[in-house]
Amino acid sequence: MARRLDPIALSKPFVFAACLLPLAWLVWLTAYGDLGPDPVARLEHETGAWALRLLLATLALTPLRRLGAGAGVIRYRRMLGLFAFFYASVHLAVYLVVDLGGFWSQILQEIARKPFVTAGFLAWLLMIPLAVTSTRAMMRRLGGRWQKLHRLIYPLAILAILHFLWQVKYGETIAVREPLIYAGILVVLLALRVPDWLRRARRSGAQQQ
Repeated sequence: MARRLDPIALSKPFVFAACLLPLAWLVWLTAYGDLGPDPVARLEHETGAWALRLLLATLALTPLRRLGAGAGVIRYRRMLGLFAFFYASVHLAVYLVVDLGGFWSQILQEIARKPFVTAGFLAWLLMIPLAVTSTRAMMRRLGGRWQKLHRLIYPLAILAILHFLWQVKYGETIAVREPLIYAGILVVLLALRVPDWLRRARRSGAQQQ
């Protein structure tokens, strides 16, 4: 009996390569000195934006599945989530090593003094337990607690949006537009989950009675 082809498994290497393309492009631009008048700002913006895009893509998988995209799309979630963490880590590394020049003590002052740095750093910290527990072995080990832990994606996504919004210089219409678009996408993705949250809350309340 012939084995059926698994389109999700076959497509994963292509999705993996696609997720690496933004980094490869940035490396290319860096190597040829073509990052523009402010290379550090360009690197920070692009790595941070890709981290947020991949985070939103991760959140979009569950609504897409329920809207008819097929149950298999959820199998991209771990890869997209880990790439979001990867780009967020590169974003932080560029900020610490290149922007701050490796003055690690200064990061504490930046976190305390600048709200957008505080929000971004907190978002990155919340991503760590999600990345560490993303394997199937951890899913089995944590059981029902795994799903509760991974609901941290909601507050960290909000923090990531705030990080982007708060660092924009208001008055620059084009600059403000991008984070507002991401904020709108996040609002839609969260709104699509409200019926499930309400059902879960009613079920939990009924069990406690």
